[in-house]
Amino acid sequence: MANNSYSGVKNSLVEANHDGEFGCTLKELRSLMELRGAEAIGKIGESYGDTQALCSRLKTSPTDGLSGQPADIEKRKTAFGKNLIPPKKPKTFLQLVWEALQDVTLIILEVAAVISLALSFYRPPEGEREHCGKAAGGVEDENESEAGWIEGAAILLSVICVVLVTAFNDWSKDKQFRGLQSRIEQEQKFTVVRGGQVIQIPVAEIVVGDVAQVKYGDLLPADGVLIQGNDLKIDESSLTGESDHVKKTQEKDPMLLSGTHVMEGSGKMVVTAVGVNSQTGIIFTLLGGGDDEDEDEEEKKKEKEEKKKQRKNKKQDGSVENRKKAKAQDGAAMEMQPLNSDEGTDAEEKKKANLPKKEKSVLQGKLTKLAVQIGKAGLLMSAITVIILVVLFVADTFWVQNLPWIRECTPIYIQFFVKFFIIGVTVLVVAVPEGLPLAVTISLAYSVKKMMNDNNLVRHLDACETMGNATAICSDKTGTLTMNRMTVVQAFVAEKHHKKVPEPESIPSSTLDTLILGIAVNCAYTTNIMPPEKEGGLPRQLGNKTECALLGFSKDLKRDYQAIRNEIPEEKLYKVYTFNSVRKSMSTVLKMADGSFRMFSKGASEILLKKCYKILTANGEPKVFRPRDRDDMVKKVIEPMASEGLRTICLAYRDFPASDGEPDWDNENDILSGLTCICVVGIEDPVRPEVPDAIRKCQHAGITVRMVTGDNINTARAIASKCGILQPGDDFLCLDGKEFNRRIRNERGEIEQERIDKIWPKLRVLARSSPTDKHTLVKGIIDSTIAEQRQVVAVTGDGTNDGPALKKADVGFAMGIAGTDVAKEASDIILTDDNFSSIVKAVMWGRNVYDSISKFLQFQLTVNVVAVIVAFTGACITQDSPLKAVQMLWVNLIMDTFASLALATEPPTESLLLRKPYGRNKPLISRTMMKNILGQAVYQLIIIFTLLFAGEKLFDIDSGRNAPLHAPPSEHYTVVFNTFVMMQLFNEINARKIHGERNVFEGIFNNLIFCSIVFGTFVIQIVIVQFGGKPFSCVALTIDQWLWCTFLGFSSLLWGQVISSIPTSRLKFLKTAGHGTQKDEIPDEELEELEDVDEIDHAERELRRGQILWFRGLNRIQTQIRVVNAFRSSISLYEGLEKPESRTSIHNFMTHPEFRIEDSEPHIPLIDDTDAEDDAPTKRNSASPRNTTPTPPSPSPSPSPATTVAPSTPVSPSPNQNNNAVESSNHLVPDGPKSGTPSTPGSPLHSLETSL
Repeated sequence: MANNSYSGVKNSLVEANHDGEFGCTLKELRSLMELRGAEAIGKIGESYGDTQALCSRLKTSPTDGLSGQPADIEKRKTAFGKNLIPPKKPKTFLQLVWEALQDVTLIILEVAAVISLALSFYRPPEGEREHCGKAAGGVEDENESEAGWIEGAAILLSVICVVLVTAFNDWSKDKQFRGLQSRIEQEQKFTVVRGGQVIQIPVAEIVVGDVAQVKYGDLLPADGVLIQGNDLKIDESSLTGESDHVKKTQEKDPMLLSGTHVMEGSGKMVVTAVGVNSQTGIIFTLLGGGDDEDEDEEEKKKEKEEKKKQRKNKKQDGSVENRKKAKAQDGAAMEMQPLNSDEGTDAEEKKKANLPKKEKSVLQGKLTKLAVQIGKAGLLMSAITVIILVVLFVADTFWVQNLPWIRECTPIYIQFFVKFFIIGVTVLVVAVPEGLPLAVTISLAYSVKKMMNDNNLVRHLDACETMGNATAICSDKTGTLTMNRMTVVQAFVAEKHHKKVPEPESIPSSTLDTLILGIAVNCAYTTNIMPPEKEGGLPRQLGNKTECALLGFSKDLKRDYQAIRNEIPEEKLYKVYTFNSVRKSMSTVLKMADGSFRMFSKGASEILLKKCYKILTANGEPKVFRPRDRDDMVKKVIEPMASEGLRTICLAYRDFPASDGEPDWDNENDILSGLTCICVVGIEDPVRPEVPDAIRKCQHAGITVRMVTGDNINTARAIASKCGILQPGDDFLCLDGKEFNRRIRNERGEIEQERIDKIWPKLRVLARSSPTDKHTLVKGIIDSTIAEQRQVVAVTGDGTNDGPALKKADVGFAMGIAGTDVAKEASDIILTDDNFSSIVKAVMWGRNVYDSISKFLQFQLTVNVVAVIVAFTGACITQDSPLKAVQMLWVNLIMDTFASLALATEPPTESLLLRKPYGRNKPLISRTMMKNILGQAVYQLIIIFTLLFAGEKLFDIDSGRNAPLHAPPSEHYTVVFNTFVMMQLFNEINARKIHGERNVFEGIFNNLIFCSIVFGTFVIQIVIVQFGGKPFSCVALTIDQWLWCTFLGFSSLLWGQVISSIPTSRLKFLKTAGHGTQKDEIPDEELEELEDVDEIDHAERELRRGQILWFRGLNRIQTQIRVVNAFRSSISLYEGLEKPESRTSIHNFMTHPEFRIEDSEPHIPLIDDTDAEDDAPTKRNSASPRNTTPTPPSPSPSPSPATTVAPSTPVSPSPNQNNNAVESSNHLVPDGPKSGTPSTPGSPLHSLETSL
């Protein structure tokens, strides 16, 4: 079964040739790795004998590993495959072009252009021309009529331009993303033994037969069989979905699987399967190729995946049924049954299940919402434009000129209608800010690229922008605020407190031997001190830094720990209790020659000293150590050390005499008691020199820095003072884990949010904290509602145990150097230099992204407002848009693509750190920006309308108004177009500042992209006007016309100064726009529907909302009709629920939002709750004429069709929690006579209709 269920996953490996090379084939190993526990041990026993025999068949040594010869490695790669899972193929450029073409506005334009092209080739017979009305007049001379096709062709050409630019942007984004991915993968290294040497190699280099060292915090890169382990516990949830840690031993369950996490312990394994043949690889292959982190891509790939899977399922004979079921559940993350354990879910799926729902980033939410609002407004304007044009034309031709409709004229009329349609579409194109997503992408991609230079490796694009909103940072101490170069600087040994490292002579030799032996065997064998890389440098510390400090201490005492390790290799250690966050200590047991046991322990001093009952004296003899002595020691040794910021570690041992027999090793409490203290050392970890400054910057920027550490509270407090987290004289809390838990839990031991709320605002240091404490704190701050803004929390972490807190935080930072794979996996940004000051850089970039988008919006919306109004009024007054379709598209290109490039690549400045964070619900467009947008728009409109209606007199040129169809371009309209573009160009410089600063040129030359784009646009504009001719509807202008255009453009800079002189506070009427959707604004029923989605996509919500509204509209009408009936009969359906005064008229019913319909069987929502937001008016005005529904035929002839419209008055939402569209459609059945009310003019129903 095991083999045949995979016969479909094709491996391009020819196995037959290599059977002779190694003692086992790929197939055998692969089927071996599918077994678990006892089955696996049985199989190893029956096929190979034992793990040693398996190693010899794979031609490797359990102690020395592979020889490491390139030829041998290559041979293994050919026989068993490489350790990489091929990534999904990137989309080809053509696919991206095809995707860009899916844009609705572009499709409309293409259709219009094609019709226009087709019609331009139609020539009506000469004689008939006159009968078709004035507008079709005979102005055209021969060569003009030839040029009719140009407009259609030009539109198509500009559409092609837009599509290519969009596709190119997508393509480069994808390329950057892949580069980032591969960089993350290259950074991942793993420790293996080759030729007896312990070395680190990139994960992709691991081959079958390698002996790999696994330790706490590793993410296993390949499948293997355990050959030696200490207390090894693995989290296999990513493969099996079981969250309990699995204990791995050679006797019970030696199978280690790729993609699982080591949660405790250490050991060695021999690699038996890599790449596509490992368990994770098999799942990925079944999922159709490697993974891709870009969620947007995932969506589009789902359909293709489905097809691929169906094809694959045909090939695979095993477990097809399961797969079909699974496919029904989920498209992308299909559940597979690759493991013989039943719950073979894919890693991703598990991850998604554990995560709380991540909203799409704050910025994306705000932008999508804004874009949808603008789009609705644009659609409305363009529709009105087309209608007015058509009506004016029809009225003029058939009514004023009183012409009959002649068949021969039809094509000419159609040509006019197409022209109107094209004008309408161009208004829409200009109104819809399709440059927004582009600006966001460019800005984020640019920032991410630049952040690499600032040592931030961004794994999730939106983390970069969330960071700009951060209000709190919970930082680790070790390695982030400090240098993570631990050294022992003080010691209490042989009853004496040495303020610096003691001389070996001052310590009794027996004590010294015990001490050095304890340090050598009771530090992980993966921890080592290596000679410095450069002459005169510091020795390199590999592995756990605290242990490195102890090994360094043994070197300072002029002893060599390596000699002892060579004498007692790791295999000879009898039992190891590895360090974990519960024990806070580590112990190793040695079996002595006489059959007795000796156990060495090291750990946090206050914890271990409680378990000591003896201490070694000045002559090396143990003496009794009473609680009183212990308190003395804490006061005289440990607290002074801690107050200097040292971490105190106690080293102790215990002997188990042979006469007592073997102790019960599983009873940890008994084993770890009755210790004899050897010494207590104080380890210094100096604060990084740049940290105090970085923390000061954070505090200025309104970000609270909290330190969360496992160290003791005095050490933590000392370091916090050195860093500047605690200022002298401040009243802030420093708690340790115990006290913190006591304060936040109630009598029943449950955590209460209001208790956390009392603590976190003042808490600055949390010491001796467990991973759960960290997670509790982060969750408590994020869920807190006492501040007016929801806190945005960043967390740094390096250990495996930080995973939950990193995932819970808004932005998780993992340490690139000291961080474990698990931490990196859970994080959003990896700090490649482990330095706190890089976090400050991330904040700067995040705020910069936000500002860039706002700058772009300020520019874009000015153009939008002006272009739409000009096109609209121009079209209505002169029956022809002063800005032609092609010109509009060029303006659109400047606005969207170029401006987003220019404004989105502004480099950040230090001044960004001088203001408070924006917070989640700060609008994108502040009142200052609104003032700038409207102010500039007013200026531009005045100029353009002056030119439009008086330009021919001012410049002494022919008027371009009322030109017939296909008339040649006029100088007049060229001047209007040119001035318009000039004003945009200069306004782009104005848009560089959004907080009302005066100097808009400040730092302009730091941004070369900006300068070159403005200059480039200017040059292209000259070319278009002078040589654009017919396609651009332009005529070459004279020098002084050019100077006037430029001057009018330049004046917008001067006007900008005038605007910034007006205080924003005076302009009370200004509104903000672009708020984020708050979680609580999404009604519960929608949240329930969104349960299955990982990200709440605001765009989809807006679109779905349309359908839901339609159903609700129908419902609502019935409710109203029922209510009206109820008022009619004055016996209320909803007895006793409305207020007495609301009985009088239907108007009161509509104006009293308190009126709630709580009851009545079919739960009918009264209003679309999603719209109850601050900016609802803008949305509603464009959305209230929703669909209407006819009620059943009324008994009496009604003067008006009984049609009502969904109201848009904010009546409070009904408490019904799940009226999603599907469900509410049950109530659409009309209520018979009750709803078919006779609608006479006097009836309340009629008044309801008219009022709506």
